Amino acid sequence: MEIPVSASSLKVAVYGLSTEGYKIASHISNKGIPVSIIDDSSGMAITLKPDIARTYSSVTSFIQDETLLDFEPFDVAINNASFIFFTPRIRKSWPDAKNHIGSKFQDVVNHVNKDSSIIYTVPAGFGVNNENITLIEHRTGLSVGKNIFYHYLPISSISPTVFESIIGTRSEMNANLESMLTELHPEKTMKVVDIESAEYIYCIRVLRHYGLMSPIFEICKFADSTFQSQLIESQSFDDMYLDDLVSGLFDLNTILSSLTGISPLTLLLKGNIATVENYIKHLTEQIKIILKKYELKASKTKAIISWTFDPNEMRGDRLEILSRLESRLRDYVGDVERQDSMFDFYSSEKKLIVVSCSNN
Repeated sequence: MEIPVSASSLKVAVYGLSTEGYKIASHISNKGIPVSIIDDSSGMAITLKPDIARTYSSVTSFIQDETLLDFEPFDVAINNASFIFFTPRIRKSWPDAKNHIGSKFQDVVNHVNKDSSIIYTVPAGFGVNNENITLIEHRTGLSVGKNIFYHYLPISSISPTVFESIIGTRSEMNANLESMLTELHPEKTMKVVDIESAEYIYCIRVLRHYGLMSPIFEICKFADSTFQSQLIESQSFDDMYLDDLVSGLFDLNTILSSLTGISPLTLLLKGNIATVENYIKHLTEQIKIILKKYELKASKTKAIISWTFDPNEMRGDRLEILSRLESRLRDYVGDVERQDSMFDFYSSEKKLIVVSCSNN
């Protein structure tokens, strides 16, 4: 059974200067609990006091004034913490991402103390959490569920609430942890299940997210204007943006990487991943058609990729896909510009093609 720690002696470390990590850190800091948030790129921990958390509403503004804050070595922060949240910024693509995440997690495990709790928030495939538990026990010599504790709290990129309201654990839910997480999710309740069940539930939610989008796109990419006009009259479908498809791409890959062999599930995952690539290909082919239809010269045309997203989010898929889309567009249009906010459509002497990648 996980032993509750006296609230007055609680200390928390959040490993990862991501948007999601900062949200957790600032939420807990506002409860009056000492928090250190660790910049996993520099290896330094920053003390996050309640007044600082209230001053900086986002991780972006917080990072800008980092030099004014109190620092300590990250290993000290982890060593002193009763609870360690693992929320790294992941900027590797699959399959390199797996080793990248594993290396960062080992940095945490190497410095944890007895009776501390690790909360793993990176979406995990089947069996990944058991691998993490084996690593913890091997490195520390402690037994998970008895004298060190592990929880799986997957952070979602497809849910508007960010937190999926499920937590997987090998022990009873710690009262202090439950109190810290209160109000992070609008429902204010969190379903506590075993770790394997948490993996299954999260996988189902990710695939359900793609269950409507992928078939609609794969069919409608063959459609002509006649079908589109009939579709509008007969049935309403929401507009589909690249952002919608990319939002769970990391999650699809992490689940797929945990499976071996060929099965209906692996084919389903691969099919949804392929849909993202097909969407990008279809998008760039449409640009080529537009150039030809309106007889636009590449030298006198400018493509603007308009995509509003958070550059500090835990997953790096959007940044990677943005770079790939930009590279492909340069094959057809020499001048390609990124925009993440409102801009003046009429400021250029060139013909403009605007590629809107998100609803915003």
